[in-house]
Amino acid sequence: MTIIKEDDLIQSIADAVQFISYYHPTDYIQHLARAYEREESPAAKDAIAQILTNSRMCAEGRRPICQDTGVVNVFLKLGMQVRIESQRSMQDICDEGVRRGYLNPENPLRASVLSDPLFTRKNTRDNTPCIVNVELVPGAQLDVQVAAKGGGSENKSKFAMLNPSDSLVDWVMETVPLMGAGWCPPGMLGIGVGGTAEKAMLLAKESLMEDINMYELLQRGPQNKLEELRIELYEKVNALGIGAQGLGGLTTVLDVKINTFPTHAASKPVAMIPNCAATRHVHFVLDGSGAAELTPPPLSAWPDVQWAPDYNKSRQVNLDTLTPEEVASWKPGETLLLNGKILTGRDAAHKRIQEMLEKGEPLPVDFTNRVIYYVGPVDPVGDEVVGPAGPTTATRMDKFTEMMLAKTGLISMIGKAERGPVAIEAIRHHKSAYLMAVGGSAYLVSKAIRASKVLAFEDLGMEAIYEFEVKDMPVTVAVDSSGTSVHTTGPAQWRKRIAEIPLIPVQ
Repeated sequence: MTIIKEDDLIQSIADAVQFISYYHPTDYIQHLARAYEREESPAAKDAIAQILTNSRMCAEGRRPICQDTGVVNVFLKLGMQVRIESQRSMQDICDEGVRRGYLNPENPLRASVLSDPLFTRKNTRDNTPCIVNVELVPGAQLDVQVAAKGGGSENKSKFAMLNPSDSLVDWVMETVPLMGAGWCPPGMLGIGVGGTAEKAMLLAKESLMEDINMYELLQRGPQNKLEELRIELYEKVNALGIGAQGLGGLTTVLDVKINTFPTHAASKPVAMIPNCAATRHVHFVLDGSGAAELTPPPLSAWPDVQWAPDYNKSRQVNLDTLTPEEVASWKPGETLLLNGKILTGRDAAHKRIQEMLEKGEPLPVDFTNRVIYYVGPVDPVGDEVVGPAGPTTATRMDKFTEMMLAKTGLISMIGKAERGPVAIEAIRHHKSAYLMAVGGSAYLVSKAIRASKVLAFEDLGMEAIYEFEVKDMPVTVAVDSSGTSVHTTGPAQWRKRIAEIPLIPVQ
């Protein structure tokens, strides 16, 4: 009988959530580095360069890869000969580990979990509860996988109950384009097939914990039908030309994983869950000898990629003197370096603004000729003015876009990924523009923020309205004043190019 002390498991989980907040898995770094080397799309290559630079900065500085430090998933395989020395439930034990990890004063992580999903939606302030899955297995060890899943990628999860004769490949190829770029490609796709509805989703999520090995698989060749299917989907999804951040390019996914389980003769449940550029998970085993010891990846694992602003190819923008006429002059795909003061705000702030406008109440902030950044930053430490502060998915603010442009004086917005047709029409109608920052480069972006203060809605925590003063903050014009979206034109261009030329072989 192996006895595992409660505090050893708690400390291991606390250490794990810290560890994965600033260390990418080595396999992800290596596959992303290869994608960078072979990428031909300038916009996608620049985005990958930012992600790789951000990744190394986080490893060295021990600060979060992404401002969305995720919902924690804990997968436990509990040996039948193991006893946990505790009077608490497994949920409580895991929650205590998450609490300690997220409230660590040396690297506080953003609390994103809300206690009530329907009504009050009040933040628990410590990112608990986590999602716990326990499987009883033979043996005398406790096998643990800890992952942090960001909302942008989790929100793009898909499920369908196919007919037994339906093609999985067809479903994936129909579904991936509908996911947009809010899941922050390049990442990976986890697919679960079989069981029941909830089992298929669990299979998909569990597959994302596996090592990325597509490079090795392509080199040695498939050895079974499942590997053949993985390669087929990998090649076909990348042939869509979606590319890094949805800007168009050669690499959309670094790997495709597939887990299966027996199912009913009348059923074919399929689930697909993407992992984003902030791929975060770690595996350890407890055997009763103490807390887990986690080994960081060596700095030599990162390629020599150091992104820096390109002053020769980017337009300098003074936000403090910005006019609607200047916004209307920005071109699709143009890179800008923003300087001056911007406002922040996301879902909760927009909803509150809407409610105040409906009641005829004055707004606490003047948005006239201002730019708003969709972000929920991490709290600062040391001499930081703000913690990692990358963009959140812009489509969640689509339904508020007409209101903000028509009634507040706002003239531009910054977020990640594409905008939907409602937002694009509002942008076109008001001659505004939408700017895209790179998701997965939160620490890098934060270095462009020179001052920060809360202006309104302080009770909303990370969703409050801040004012940032920025210096050379890099963005791309994703939707211009005419309504042209690079998330439409870029992938279309690269889809055509990929169809016309043979794919670059794996090196």
